[in-house]
Amino acid sequence: MTQAPPVSTEFDPALRKLVIVVVLGAIMTILDTTITSVAVNTLGAQFHTSLTAIQWVLTGYTLALSASIPLSGWAIVRFGPKAMWIGSLLVFITGSVLCGMAWNITALIMFRLLQGFGAGMVMPIGQTMLARAAGPARMGRVMSAVAVPAMLAPMLGPTVGGLILGHLSWRWMFFINVPLCAIAVIAAIALLPADPARDHDTRLDILGLALLSPGLGALVYGASQAGSGTSPTDIRVIAGVLTGVVLIGCYVRHAHRRGEAALVDVRLLRDRNFAAVNVMMFVYIGTLSGLTVLLPLYFQTVHNDSPLRSGAMVAPLGLGAIVTTLITGKLSDRHSPRPLILAGLPVVLSGILGLTQIGPDTSDILVVAAVFVIGLGHGMIMPAAMGVSYQTLRHSQIPSATTATNVGIRAGSSFGVAALLVLIQRNIEHRAPGVDAFTRTLRTDEVTRELTYAFTQTYWWALAIGAVAVLPALLLPRRADTSRR
Repeated sequence: MTQAPPVSTEFDPALRKLVIVVVLGAIMTILDTTITSVAVNTLGAQFHTSLTAIQWVLTGYTLALSASIPLSGWAIVRFGPKAMWIGSLLVFITGSVLCGMAWNITALIMFRLLQGFGAGMVMPIGQTMLARAAGPARMGRVMSAVAVPAMLAPMLGPTVGGLILGHLSWRWMFFINVPLCAIAVIAAIALLPADPARDHDTRLDILGLALLSPGLGALVYGASQAGSGTSPTDIRVIAGVLTGVVLIGCYVRHAHRRGEAALVDVRLLRDRNFAAVNVMMFVYIGTLSGLTVLLPLYFQTVHNDSPLRSGAMVAPLGLGAIVTTLITGKLSDRHSPRPLILAGLPVVLSGILGLTQIGPDTSDILVVAAVFVIGLGHGMIMPAAMGVSYQTLRHSQIPSATTATNVGIRAGSSFGVAALLVLIQRNIEHRAPGVDAFTRTLRTDEVTRELTYAFTQTYWWALAIGAVAVLPALLLPRRADTSRR
């Protein structure tokens, strides 16, 4: 299991089949992160319950997804990637069916936890299979292919959810997963090669699991509370974040002692490529995730758009990413990923700079153009960053590396969303006291002007945070050393 596959530069049929399987399985699990965001009012009316209870339909999925990610590296080694891939999809399908059949809000929340638990392991397992099969010579191309659903699905979620609610029962937001994921399971059984010999002696790091999974869940919970309108000084925010930081800190100390036997080997951060990329991704994904929440809120708050239309206005970010991502994958295989990342970051920052110039009378076309530019830069960054992070690691380190990367991305995303939502709330309180940004009501011209400036001030903060990502990107070596693979 520690031997790398033969080096190949061709995108052969076997690798194409693997990419298809991973994309089919990943897209619905990512889509479900945001598909229910437009159904808050519908679910509240259906179950005759409070907004606070309904929010757990969204938060519970995210928490379960985050908590299950650390298990994926150990599960791959112990049971094999193919078996775990199919098993994770089956758990997700089961959770989806039960969500669609939920008879009260408690049942729906519990079934969303099951659904999220299965979804959390899908992306790390898929990335592990791709990284092992591709090798350094094809890493950029395979990561660019799998990056497409990862970029599109979160933005399409509100649009798909809005379409379903407009024509079908809310239950179809969950039932729609069943046929699509069933196809992914059948494709995995038919197309994936058999698992290599499994390491039956690999023991689960129980103490590490007891520290890392609850720690990550607490961190995500505290950050999500801060970003959902709760004051940053609220006990739920403080307790969640502090508990998460303490547990994760204890895990890091434990993992240093345990080494490769730890749930996630933190010594991987000694690798320059891996450390630099993951720090960069933490900051960058945090900024981008915050923007993908802030932009629909801008259209709904300032322009009084519907959730469906506001989601569609953000879709050009995904379209811009598709334009560049497939090209970037090829270039990062032929050349160093470093210049692609360092070129993509200024493109993203220039798009965010465009958002800071928005005024009360700015056309939606100009705003969408800025969003499209951000997408172009995003498509340059992601395939190169995902590929370079694995290039200097040993074959046996990849499962732990994909787990660590996904943990960092999840934490960065949660903090980015929370930070920008807290900032917009404070800016609105300062510029337009008494106005609730989370309700769609008609605004006077003066209120619209002040709300617009509140958003542009927040975009300046996003620009500053995003610019920090350039620093770790500069630490990437000009040429990746792949000799250890």
